[in-house]
Amino acid sequence: MNSLFDISGKVAIVTGGAGTLGSSISESLATLGVKVAVLGRDLNNVKQEAEKIEAMGGQALAVSADVMDIEQLNNAEKQITGHWGRIDILVNTAGGNIPGATIGTDQSIFDMNLEDYRKVVDLNLNGTVFPCLVFGKSMANTGSGSIINLSSMSTFSALTRVPGYSMAKSGIEIFTKWLAMELALKFSEKIRVNCIAPGFFLAKQNRHVLVNEDGSYTQRALSVINKTPMKRFGKMEELNGTIIYLCSEAASFVTGIVIPVDGGFSSYSGI
Repeated sequence: MNSLFDISGKVAIVTGGAGTLGSSISESLATLGVKVAVLGRDLNNVKQEAEKIEAMGGQALAVSADVMDIEQLNNAEKQITGHWGRIDILVNTAGGNIPGATIGTDQSIFDMNLEDYRKVVDLNLNGTVFPCLVFGKSMANTGSGSIINLSSMSTFSALTRVPGYSMAKSGIEIFTKWLAMELALKFSEKIRVNCIAPGFFLAKQNRHVLVNEDGSYTQRALSVINKTPMKRFGKMEELNGTIIYLCSEAASFVTGIVIPVDGGFSSYSGI
């Protein structure tokens, strides 16, 4: 690999690292020689993913922590730095929508479950902010690092039915820009913070919304594809190239940006 994109030997944390998206990113980084800390709440799940990476010939560490618990994240930071000595990369994939915070097709916003609304905002916003504070401080102490957050197409325009998720992901985008400024101005220009906005990818979490029981696409899925110039859903591995770029020296002057990886969804008016 061209040395400009060489990230071998770096230490990465992937929150939600055993999920559909997180596991794809974890495995992609590991195949390039990155030491990957797979972080998640369920120790069995992160252990299975770490074992899978090691079976592939990579280096992995299973780390159990809740992204909304600062004490657990502090313990995770000590575990990872105690094992590998430093933290170079943080990829925040933990998050997702909660069914109760999704407005039904026969409901309005006034019917939204407020408790689930609070949960989805907390999970997606603070579930990214808190790891940035804990692991970003570790990077501030060493003077270098790359943080990559994930937002959503729901930040570019109003998507029906998911107000809480949309607001949380929009918050992640401005927090990314704010933290990029803060770390570069007060700590080091070698600490970069960026964000990827994935388009629509089929995963366990959203499959029931996009795919009918008979395997056909739902009306919502068809609406998405009609507004995607590439006329298909993304494949999980299609996010990995952008992740690698943002982790590498190829992006040494790139911070505070949001990159859509969406098959053209965000740029197409639909007409």
